Amino acid sequence: MLDSVMIWNEPNNKSHWDIELDSDWALFAAMARLTGKALREECPGVPRVLGGISPIDPGFLRNMQGRGVLDEVDAVAVHGFPLDWNHWQIDEWPDKLEEIRQVTSKDLWVSEVGISTFGAEEVQEFGLNRTAELLIGRVPRIHWYSLFDLPKAWPATTRHREAEGSSYYRHFYMGLVREDGTPKRAFHDFARYTPEMGFCQWFHFEDHRLDDAVRLMKDLGVTYLRTGLSWADSFRPGALDWFDRQMEALRDFDVTVTYCFTPEHKGVQPHHTSPPQAAEEFAQFCVEMTRRYSGQTGAVRADQRLAPAGA
Repeated sequence: MLDSVMIWNEPNNKSHWDIELDSDWALFAAMARLTGKALREECPGVPRVLGGISPIDPGFLRNMQGRGVLDEVDAVAVHGFPLDWNHWQIDEWPDKLEEIRQVTSKDLWVSEVGISTFGAEEVQEFGLNRTAELLIGRVPRIHWYSLFDLPKAWPATTRHREAEGSSYYRHFYMGLVREDGTPKRAFHDFARYTPEMGFCQWFHFEDHRLDDAVRLMKDLGVTYLRTGLSWADSFRPGALDWFDRQMEALRDFDVTVTYCFTPEHKGVQPHHTSPPQAAEEFAQFCVEMTRRYSGQTGAVRADQRLAPAGA
């Protein structure tokens, strides 16, 4: 079930961390360091990964190294979308990995990589095959983003829609499966690269696609994936029931759980990208969820369910 944990998602991207409130990432570093230390002490043996960075920026990791964050994680991760948003070409993947390896000897994961079908399905098909050629054997984990297209009725998790312009709509075409459940051209190609490649698939609260995702991933031969448990969602009614259902459905896979999203009432500002008022509360959430789903001694029992702090 729970194979590893990831502390936040894209901390150097303003869609996921408010750099106007934390321009030098000092608050993020303090939160990540505290969380990594708590996980090491309370959940020993569960690998800790620093949230995948996007863009790939060695300077950001030097900042984290200087603030002691890398001392409290076992791996670092990067995200890359060279055919959609990045200002570099797909064949530069090995060079991008080497830039990070010059900063740290920690294990390096590619926790999101993907190609949209915004322009044409043939682009995604080419991109999947070329990505596999470039990354398999170079990193231990490759999480393809994603299995499903984002439903058009749902907003993409981004704070710069206006700045992205038409590129915003690429968020809705990243899947290998269309919103109506039909496969795209690249879907069947993916099975050529499992189990070496896995998925990054975010599941929204009470996501109707969960069971279909499990079935399709098994059909493709997938053995590992990355998903998330939202700190903000933990304050919804029935949150733990949903978390339990999600993790139970994914029990046959090695799951990297990403912890992120600040509850509005817990942030310095009322937004999911805000630094929390109390980093200790985020660390507590991460520890409790990791205990619950890693099967370690001290896991939270049904009668010890996480209660909304301050409720």
